[in-house]
Amino acid sequence: MSVPFRERNPVIVGAISLAVIAAMILAAFKAESLPLIGGGDTYYAAFSEAGGLKANDEVRVAGVRVGKVQSVDLDGDHVRVEFNVENGVELGDSTRAAIKVKTLLGAMFLALEPSGSGQLEEDSEIPVDRTSSPYDVVDAFSGLASTSERIDSDRLASSLDTLSALMENTPEEFQGALKGMSALSRNIAARDAELNELLGNMQKVSRVLADRNGDLVELMEDGDKLFRALVARREAIHNLLVATSQLSKELTLLVEQTRADLKPALQHLDSVLDMLNKNQENLDNSLRLMAPFYRVFANTLGTGPWFDTYIQNFPPTATGGN
Repeated sequence: MSVPFRERNPVIVGAISLAVIAAMILAAFKAESLPLIGGGDTYYAAFSEAGGLKANDEVRVAGVRVGKVQSVDLDGDHVRVEFNVENGVELGDSTRAAIKVKTLLGAMFLALEPSGSGQLEEDSEIPVDRTSSPYDVVDAFSGLASTSERIDSDRLASSLDTLSALMENTPEEFQGALKGMSALSRNIAARDAELNELLGNMQKVSRVLADRNGDLVELMEDGDKLFRALVARREAIHNLLVATSQLSKELTLLVEQTRADLKPALQHLDSVLDMLNKNQENLDNSLRLMAPFYRVFANTLGTGPWFDTYIQNFPPTATGGN
């Protein structure tokens, strides 16, 4: 016989209800890990640079959203991207990955290009040689330098001059624009060697920056530590500055308060110095004449609590004897 719900123990009913609510809340937070709702396979991709990609960005295959990016972390000299893909998405063992622009405001997404046979194993990583970033500074400078070297600047200037001659009957504004382009091409042609040298140096600089990437990262980390230490000691530095300011105020007040007493003392000191300067010769003579007295006095009384002396030219005492 079943017991009516109203007659059941309310403590047990409340405990079961709280447990069910806690389980539902936990399931809501972990919905992506549930086998039927979320989940999917986890993969990794190595990129030469992040290219603006961040966590929670979309993962697409042929333009269709199939997952999202979990994290973007620095791993040695490259960036390691962790992302999830829904179950049932076929990715071959030669799948490629690329970071592409999603919107004009700079939002990015991770594009996967399935390739190869079989299925890409879970937790496997797509290497750098099968990934591409939206831009690479070193490659851009290298390509610009090599492309500029192949441009025939003289022929380009001649072509623009010819185009300008053909457009004589066009409006003045357009002719002025063409003449400006022609003058610009002449300047470029005249400075072709300097531009090539500049681009070559820029290429070298970009390579040096790429080689010193680890040093730059370490320098930034050290700078971050320095700023954190300054922030941590901000209160101590503030107290030091306040104490220094207070000390200067106290010293200023002390000088102002003792100025009336110091002035007469300095005046008396000047009088004493003037007197000593006037009697310098007498002092020197006194010290010179007192030197023999002090020497004899020290020889007489320097042997202890008694002193030795004698009387000169005093006849000796006669002594008798057998």
